Amino acid sequence: MITLTSAQLDGWIAMIVWPLSRILALIASAPITGNQQFPASAKIGLAVLITALVAPTLPASTVIDPGSGAGILLLIREVLIGLAMGLAMRVVFAGVSMAGDLIGLQMGIGFAQFYDPQSNSQAPVTGQFLGLIATLTFLSLNGHLMLIATLVESFQNTPVDSAGALAGNWMLLAQWGGTIMRAALLLSLPLIAVLLITNIALGVLSRAAAQLNIFAIGFPITLGVGFIALLIFLPAMIPVLDKLFNEGLQTMLRIGTFTPR
Repeated sequence: MITLTSAQLDGWIAMIVWPLSRILALIASAPITGNQQFPASAKIGLAVLITALVAPTLPASTVIDPGSGAGILLLIREVLIGLAMGLAMRVVFAGVSMAGDLIGLQMGIGFAQFYDPQSNSQAPVTGQFLGLIATLTFLSLNGHLMLIATLVESFQNTPVDSAGALAGNWMLLAQWGGTIMRAALLLSLPLIAVLLITNIALGVLSRAAAQLNIFAIGFPITLGVGFIALLIFLPAMIPVLDKLFNEGLQTMLRIGTFTPR
């Protein structure tokens, strides 16, 4: 006759539930899988699959009743860790979209907007374009596989039952957001410089030939120069995106690692 104790049941449940909560929270907040167009059933299925593969390799943890107060607090902590790690990588894509928004504003097509599935809102067409480029680059560099590998490594650095301070991780996430916004400005700076020179040239032309309708010829010129500059500078953006993705993965791992008390 097979007998099971409550401690054994708690241990089996904890071995699945707590890693699943961190993995599911990351999938729900990470780019691509975090989109609302990504089916919820696919998110849950992917999280369960990864948990089934990862759970047997995790270090043994202290048996805690999942229904107790300590178990619920641990569940909340794992969800927060997963959300923070996914948000760290999502901020990279937000920075790229911000660069596209700045470029579109300088080109004069900030009013041309399309639906953005990443943010579930209307976004300028240039931001949407650079966001798609970033997504394709991320997939071509196997970023989705590196994201999962970083998640698994976070379980090795910070086991489920480890104790540590959480406030430092949120501060790191806030600092990382500021870094990405600065990187977005630098990413769009070459095109902003080209368009600024174009606008200065148009200003000089309007002074030299006052009879010209600068509003009629200025917009097509600015738009054409902007697209040509974007075509020229686009290959140079790929190494920058690769660097940002690597820094995002490193930040994910740092956020998923607790500072011991």
